[in-house]
Amino acid sequence: MTTLEAPAKPKRTLYRGDPGMWSWALHRITGVTIFFFLFVHVLDTALVRVSPNTYDHAIETYKNPVVALMEMGLVVCVLFHAFNGIRIILIDFWSQGPRYQRLMLWIVLAIWIVVAGAGVGRQFFYLLTK
Repeated sequence: MTTLEAPAKPKRTLYRGDPGMWSWALHRITGVTIFFFLFVHVLDTALVRVSPNTYDHAIETYKNPVVALMEMGLVVCVLFHAFNGIRIILIDFWSQGPRYQRLMLWIVLAIWIVVAGAGVGRQFFYLLTK
């Protein structure tokens, strides 16, 4: 006589593919990106006290299309980090925050796409009209 076995459950990992998990990961990635930008920014700005000529040379190095694309990426990162941070604050301090966290995520993403699109579009305009 044979017995029927229940189908094996799929292996579960720490990551489950939920949009909230993507939001969590992107919030950390954008935070680290912003931190490294600020670190480099403070260092290259400090050059003006050490050697103004070296500072001028560094600023001239930044005037190329690759750095312009990096600046566009920075704008996208800062905007996502800011809007998602507001969502996280609402989840933490608004009593209905956890209930509406998924809806707030989609609202944040919609606002982020519109504002980031406008910001990157403006930067492309300046990049192409130089």
